[in-house]
Amino acid sequence: MELQHLNVKLFIEDGQQLDLAAFVPVFHNWIQDQVCEELLLDVADYVHVPAGPGVVLIGHEANYSVDNRDHRLGVRYNRKAPLEGSNQYRLSQATQAALAACQRLEADPCLEGKVRFNGHDVEIFVNDRLLAPTSETSCQAAGAEFRTFFRRLFAGGEFTLTYEQEPRKLFSAAVRASRRYDTARLLNNLRALQAIPNRAYAASRG
Repeated sequence: MELQHLNVKLFIEDGQQLDLAAFVPVFHNWIQDQVCEELLLDVADYVHVPAGPGVVLIGHEANYSVDNRDHRLGVRYNRKAPLEGSNQYRLSQATQAALAACQRLEADPCLEGKVRFNGHDVEIFVNDRLLAPTSETSCQAAGAEFRTFFRRLFAGGEFTLTYEQEPRKLFSAAVRASRRYDTARLLNNLRALQAIPNRAYAASRG
């Protein structure tokens, strides 16, 4: 299975009370400074929608959001444009972008240190129902890729991996690490491995 249009969500520490409206000016600052690798264009405010998409920073290649779907608050990266490379490279790119966004929010003085990644939960979605329907077939086709990636992300640490079973929802994998990691540690793990799978992909292409 070729994994494209990946979404990665990092969950905020349980019990944190956040005013989602505070993220609107923060994301406008990101647009002004063009702080991400993708071209950033606009901000959409869905704060009024219960358990909804929250505040979305719209980009050309990808969106970033502070997402509250299923009443679980988190930072979400939504890759919209296709990306060359291996599945491992695309998983690494999307997760690295999500971690970098979370790290930037954790450090933003406007948010007064109120944003903290919980350190052990990550969810990855394939936002393409034709490519990856929610089914046992998709779990079998993508399972080895996910397990390989999370072993690398957590530097060999233990984790549990579960899959979405509801066919009306996007195919997704939820992982919980056996210990807590900060965003800097996970980013370092990804930067160490990111180029390796893509070199293997290039070699396989001749």
